[in-house]
Amino acid sequence: MPTRREKVFLILAVVMMLILFISSAMTYQQQTIVPELKHFDWPWWHRILDQMKFTYAGKTISVAAQGYAGMTEFLLRKLAHFGSYFLLAGFGYLGLLSVIPVWGFRLPLTWLAATGYAALDEFHQLLTSGRSPMIQDVMLDSCGALAGLLLALLIAYLHQRQQVKRFGAISQFSMLRPIGR
Repeated sequence: MPTRREKVFLILAVVMMLILFISSAMTYQQQTIVPELKHFDWPWWHRILDQMKFTYAGKTISVAAQGYAGMTEFLLRKLAHFGSYFLLAGFGYLGLLSVIPVWGFRLPLTWLAATGYAALDEFHQLLTSGRSPMIQDVMLDSCGALAGLLLALLIAYLHQRQQVKRFGAISQFSMLRPIGR
């Protein structure tokens, strides 16, 4: 049975899933912030963007191709992809501590669930007009989920160490317990 804290983390994971679902149901025109970004004139940011040029999903991403506002929006969108799945997987992992007590099973299961949700999210975008699903976004989301899991693993480990120092014993739900015990 999940603890109160774990239930909060599970609720936060579901909230992230809802945010992602709603976001995928919106067209690009409903989401774009390029018109607002065109009002900002930050020379320091322009100097950074001027130095960037890379390929993503077969398209060249640069100031010359997208403009300052377009490139800024692209970077914000990809940061949102990474960050959303970072939070989703981290919250999911911390919410399942007592439900799936073996960390060696909980970690890959949470990562696969987040990656699967990323794939379903891109499929949902296929059904939304004006959106195009990309496997590169699933890979980016999966990397965000892995980073969130590694941070959650560190948090769980540090919390357990604190409990050991405080109470002198390891709980029955030890994250360090090997698979199969």
